Amino acid sequence: MAARDLQERIKKLIVDRRLPSGAPLPTEPELMEFLGASRNSVREALKALQAMGIVEIRHGFGTYVGSMSFATMIEGLAFRTVAGHYRGEDSLLQLLELREAMESGLVSRLAGRLPGADLAELGALVDRMEEQAAEGAGLAEIDRAFHATLYRGLDNVLLSEVLEAFWDAFHRVRRDLVDAERDPRITCHQHREILDAVRSGDSPRAERAIRDHFGDIRARLTAATTPAPPESRDRHDERHDERV
Repeated sequence: MAARDLQERIKKLIVDRRLPSGAPLPTEPELMEFLGASRNSVREALKALQAMGIVEIRHGFGTYVGSMSFATMIEGLAFRTVAGHYRGEDSLLQLLELREAMESGLVSRLAGRLPGADLAELGALVDRMEEQAAEGAGLAEIDRAFHATLYRGLDNVLLSEVLEAFWDAFHRVRRDLVDAERDPRITCHQHREILDAVRSGDSPRAERAIRDHFGDIRARLTAATTPAPPESRDRHDERHDERV
């Protein structure tokens, strides 16, 4: 039996038995009998599934259903984008388009629907963003907190994880690039506009605000036509601390 077939049958076993993360899988001999496969074949299949986060092998204890987090996807997405960029592909812009499509579609659903507590928290974050911009401090963590708080109202754990995956991958790639300097006041203004549109319940305005935000990012990425060599990463990390 092919290795891929064994992996698919183990995944089907997890689904069919409705096993949650952390649940023990059948023992190795039981899997060998169930799958009709050799010990080596079963072990190789389990190792492949472990690399995907689907199972967790605890040596001396057994094999368990993995956390099934997006960590593997984040790693793969970030690496593919970096590698593509250094091959002269527009992989970074492709990733930006995906994130823009998700956020512009989601923000219109939030307009006028966020609870007062979330709006107050978003307002406080933009105030802090403006204060730190005036002091010349980085906006990375506040920017990230703004977007996380904005979409928290959807109460969709899967969606939050996917957005975090794109956020992490995109910014890990961005740290490897040299781009045009940006006035932090533009970042503040764009987030203030997003908040005002959501607070007012104006869905078209909220979507325009998000698209304007990403349009600015796209323009700066397009201007950065020359990929930064990998050895420049350390120098660039020191000066680039601004989230988009």
